[in-house]
Parts: sequence; structure tokens; C-alpha cells
Amino acid sequence: MPPHPPAGAAETILYAGRMSEASEANVLEDVAANVEGSDSIHSAPLVPAGTVVLAATPIGNAADASARLVALLEHADVVAAEDTRRLYALANRLGVHVGGQVVANHDHNEHGKADSLLDRVEQGATVLVVSDAGMPTINDPGLAIVRRAIERGLPVTCAPGPSAVLDALALSGLPTDRFCYEGFLPRKHSERMQYLRSMKGERRTIVFYETLHRIADSMDDLLAAFGPDRPMALCRELTKEYEQIRRGTIGEIHESVVNDPPRGEMVLVIGGASQEEAQQAAPQSLSVQELAQLAKERSESEHMRIKDAIAAVISEHPLPDGSLANKKAVYAAALELK
Repeated sequence: MPPHPPAGAAETILYAGRMSEASEANVLEDVAANVEGSDSIHSAPLVPAGTVVLAATPIGNAADASARLVALLEHADVVAAEDTRRLYALANRLGVHVGGQVVANHDHNEHGKADSLLDRVEQGATVLVVSDAGMPTINDPGLAIVRRAIERGLPVTCAPGPSAVLDALALSGLPTDRFCYEGFLPRKHSERMQYLRSMKGERRTIVFYETLHRIADSMDDLLAAFGPDRPMALCRELTKEYEQIRRGTIGEIHESVVNDPPRGEMVLVIGGASQEEAQQAAPQSLSVQELAQLAKERSESEHMRIKDAIAAVISEHPLPDGSLANKKAVYAAALELK
């Protein structure tokens, strides 16, 4: 691994080198050799007959594939894959022959596929469920099969492995004893802001996914909702050759995104609120009349138009779910006060 370059402002950016293609190939050969040479893997069943197995696949570096994943790909009766083309591409990189029937299992068909796959399990088949990267069900297909299997009393197990959420959390340098994973941020600005306002008082470390095309807008909204001083890390291309971890405050990461737009898949890790921030962000259930009274007092004391005062007061007092009070209702109440 090459040495890290000197850190920039507040150690905002840190690069981590990754193994070369030749090194990765050597590791893959070792994985395959371990599977082929292991008497325990071949002499004993991988899982009991009639079981659903959720298996994690590499999130970028094929050398992270476990010997168990390789063996399952070879011996499962059915492989339910998010994208069959990517499954075969991974198998080729691992030097694995997929021995069972391969079926597509993605967001648009998994509810309809669940029972037919579980019928095979009930008949004694091993059904392997894989997503394109990481663990099925974590922002990927698989949950419908798990829920239906539980309803039908059929066994489900995991072959654990790579996880972008845990990798990013571990690399962020932020507290890991308590954290919450929140998936992708909402696509629309208004929904994203409402959501972030509702999370402002969260004490745990927060983990989000974000895409290349929305990262600039999301950083704008994180800055507006949480302010510039909250610590965070932006982790991209995890386990790949160009893995990069940017660490700093929200303000510093925001500036780095503007000046050096990141590419690839990203995980955002945000420090939890301090006790003071959590107290300030605690939901205040002010009524429309109370908001109108505050707006009236703000208008008089700061010589503001009543509409501007109402807008300011509403933005400072979001509802418990992060949404904002209705301006027309507050304005009508303010007129009654006059």
C-alpha cells in the first residue's frame, strides 16, 4: 500500500491504495484453491437441504469473495440474482461454474417470485439469493423472500461478507458504538430537507447512501440542515483501486465536493448531534396560534413584514416529522391577532 499523502485542511481527504489486478488475481486463486482443497466443504453439506441462503457478494474487489460464497455458487440448486449478467461476470472473475438454475430476482419482480422460489425450498432445494454487491435486503432485493419464508415457516440463513455500510462506518473515524443506517436520501429537495430536519437531533452516527448525480445537491442540503461544523466522512469506491475517504466537517466536505466533484458510489457518514444540538432540535409542538404570536412579536421587534416574520418563525420550528407548518394558516391566525 503506498504511503498516504499529506492531509489537507482539517484532514479532509485521505487516499487509500488498493491491490493491483495481479495481486487480486493471486488472492482469487488462493480462494479457489482453498475451496477445491477443503475436504470439510465438500464432505459436509453447505447448508441443510431446503434452505434460503442470503449471500454477500463483493462490493468492488472480487478478492473479498468468501470461500463459502464460491462453494454456494457452485452447489446451490437455484441462484436468485439481482442481475443475472452481473452474476455470471462475478462467477467468471472467481473462476466458478454456477451449477444450479439461475433466475432473475429484482425490485420489480421479487414479490411475484418469492412463492415459486420457496416452493423449491419446500421440496428440499437450496436457494441462494445474491444482489449485485453486498448483502441482499440492505437496499437490495431479498426482503420479500425472507418475509415470505418466515410466514411459511421455512429456514433462512446468511453467508455474511462485504458491507459498504460497515466499511464506511469503520473508516470514517466517527463513533461506532451507536449508529443508524438510513439508506438513500430522498430524491426531491423539499422531501430531503424535511427528512434532514427530522434527523437533526439524532445522537447516533448516521450513515447514508448517495449517488454521483445527487451528491452536490445533498451536500447543499446537509449544510443547510445541520450547519457547517458537524463532523462527517464521504467514502467512495470502497474496496476498489481508487477508494477515497474524505474526512472533515460538513462545511469542509461541502467545499471539497464543489472544488473536486467525487465520482463513483458513495457512502456518507455524519456525526451524531451533541447533547446541546439534540436539545435545540427537540420537536416543539407549537400550535398555529403560537406560531402566529411569535411571528407578530418578531415583526414588531425587528421591523419585518409579517409574511417574512411568519416564514422565519415557521422555518425555526419544524413539526416533529420535520415538515413545516402551513404558512396560510399561520398568516390567517396572525391577521386575527391584529
